[in-house]
Amino acid sequence: MIDFFLAYWEPILEILILWATFYLVFLLLQGTAAEQVLKGVIVISVVIMLTRGLNLVIINWLLTRLLAISVLAFLIIFQQEIRRGLARIGRLGIFSGEQEIIGEVSKAAIVLSKKRIGALIAIEREVGLRKYVESGVELDSRVTSELIHTVFSQSTPLHDGGIIVSEQRIEAAACLFPLTQNPNIPKTMGTRHRAALGLSEETDALVVVVSEETGSISVAIGGRMTKELDPKDLSKILEKLFLPRIRKRSLKNIFEDIFTRKKKGG
Repeated sequence: MIDFFLAYWEPILEILILWATFYLVFLLLQGTAAEQVLKGVIVISVVIMLTRGLNLVIINWLLTRLLAISVLAFLIIFQQEIRRGLARIGRLGIFSGEQEIIGEVSKAAIVLSKKRIGALIAIEREVGLRKYVESGVELDSRVTSELIHTVFSQSTPLHDGGIIVSEQRIEAAACLFPLTQNPNIPKTMGTRHRAALGLSEETDALVVVVSEETGSISVAIGGRMTKELDPKDLSKILEKLFLPRIRKRSLKNIFEDIFTRKKKGG
């Protein structure tokens, strides 16, 4: 066995590097629209190899040209997702920025609560929220309490709907979230709270809601809502719920995840 690895260590190393690279790219694009396109490119690549092995010259020629066009189109159409993915690589294992975001969201929620201004803020975790981003107006701005306060002010055209925070940026405002279909919730629950619950049922997002009527602050996660949170404890509560599940991995975490999934699968 040792002689085998010594004789073929170079191709084995190349295979492991390529495997880790492809898996990392998949993790970076997971939950985005680019994920499905990437799967399509992979399928075309596999079919090309099969047609080459079966000596289907014409089909192989056509698919090879199609693959080249697909890769080029992928790079052009999804340049924003690719840019964010590269930004993730540059921040592997760094959590300080996430704590700053939680602080800014908490600060904004407290100010809006005192003024009784309604707000709906969704913070993305592992499940991508791209389809909900596309329902609103893209901002791609730094997360600040002042910007969040401005967006939800009644005089602005973006105050209806919700804000989505992703990858340490405010991705979009005026986003539409699905309303909860849970028949057991009180009929007196407002639209914002229903939307917060609905999004938390369909994704793993952490959703902060500020009531326009009472000024109370609520948090929805996993299809459950905790109401009337103490503003003094809001930042600690959000950190406790959000930070343990965020997708910020070091290379060690990624390889641990690979081997964990292998054990579960076999």
